[in-house]
Amino acid sequence: MRLFCLNQSRRAVLLAMVLGTGVGLSLSAQAATVQPTTTQTSANQDDTTTNLAARLSPATSADGIIALVNDNAILKSDLMNAINRTQARAQAEGQPIANSPELQSEVLNALILRELQLSLINRSGLRPNEDAINQRLAQISQAEGLGSISALQQRLDAQQPGSYAALRAQLIEDASIQALQQRQIANRVRISEQDIDAFLSSPEAKRLNQSEYQTLHIRVPYVDDYSRLSQAQRDEALQVAQTLRVRLLDSNVDVEQALLNAQGSYPIPLQGGDMGFNKAVALPTELADEITNLEVGGVSAPLVTPSGIDIVKLTDKRSSDITLIPQWRTRHILVKVDELQNNALAEQKINDLYNQLRSGADFADLASTYSDDPGSAGRGGDLEWVSEQDMVGPFEAVMKNTAVGDYSAPFKTQFGWHILKVDDKRQQDVSAEYRRNTARQALYQRLAPQAREDWLQDLRTSAYIQIIE
Repeated sequence: MRLFCLNQSRRAVLLAMVLGTGVGLSLSAQAATVQPTTTQTSANQDDTTTNLAARLSPATSADGIIALVNDNAILKSDLMNAINRTQARAQAEGQPIANSPELQSEVLNALILRELQLSLINRSGLRPNEDAINQRLAQISQAEGLGSISALQQRLDAQQPGSYAALRAQLIEDASIQALQQRQIANRVRISEQDIDAFLSSPEAKRLNQSEYQTLHIRVPYVDDYSRLSQAQRDEALQVAQTLRVRLLDSNVDVEQALLNAQGSYPIPLQGGDMGFNKAVALPTELADEITNLEVGGVSAPLVTPSGIDIVKLTDKRSSDITLIPQWRTRHILVKVDELQNNALAEQKINDLYNQLRSGADFADLASTYSDDPGSAGRGGDLEWVSEQDMVGPFEAVMKNTAVGDYSAPFKTQFGWHILKVDDKRQQDVSAEYRRNTARQALYQRLAPQAREDWLQDLRTSAYIQIIE
């Protein structure tokens, strides 16, 4: 039996509550109390936090400045609203948080970090893609059972005028912070080819294999939150899991019957079944570690988690260490649309070149002479081997629908007017490249949290921050 935790730390959840609205934002998971400025010594900082907690409540939060962050101010009402939102979300998630000095200090620190990042965003002019914001609003509309963004706007503004505009502004801020952090972290995380080689030689790299695992995954859920379970209730859940494990060891097990037999008088229905085929990299780390160590027909020991006790059986395995992708050997002629050549002239020119092709002209000769793509014109328009998603959408769509040896009709992309020709097509083995790219991503995910912490610490250290008593 092994105990592992799948939940985020309380502090990480807290900061996500204060700083994000669900646009993929993830900020510091280890923020401590705000560092005082030179006008406030560390000796009296604890007293300040205690006094803050004593003063600040819905009944005592008369508005005023609670902190100065460079040229901007954070008001008491800002802090109180953030605390209320944090407590409301924690309550909804079954993790109530008291209005304590620690909570107020952490929420204030999170607000300061947010203010620092928003100031940097305003100076840099960073703005998120409008399509991404609309997509997020559409997701919220769907989650609320509404058919459109306009329906969401009507509901929010009917509840409180201006609510939709406030939500949209919040999403824009969150997306901007996410983009800023990604840029800053990318500048700090350096992964060498030697780092990738070392990772690929480690036991962890086994999760990068392309084998697919078919599993039965059964969970014995708890009757209450794990922290509130009595020892008798924990023992009962474990006994059900052990009984179920014995039944799953049967090579011809009927899963539904095994679940029914193991259920007995247990008050919560057992969950799970056949999960189909999945690659190890697509599985939760804890389950992947168990599954990749099982032989076909093997069953894991009961895995105790905060949400229930899991049992996993490996029923089949498909080895597939080769990753094949389609590629097209493509060449093109580009006629740009720019300040020297408007769209009408560019379209006229590309149609003339198309007519020459239809009259028997050589594609490579025309590309060398007339194409406005300096990278390929000297090679007769040759783009070499092109994979999916290498080119912009309209180009890829035409390329996929052009037969080998044939050329397309003129078409337009954001770069201008094109004619393309497909010289060949193949299935290319990119297994080694896939493994190295996946290893790079795994290393990045490992290093990014500390890089984010370091950057936020540097941002805070270089700022003027004063807590107002």
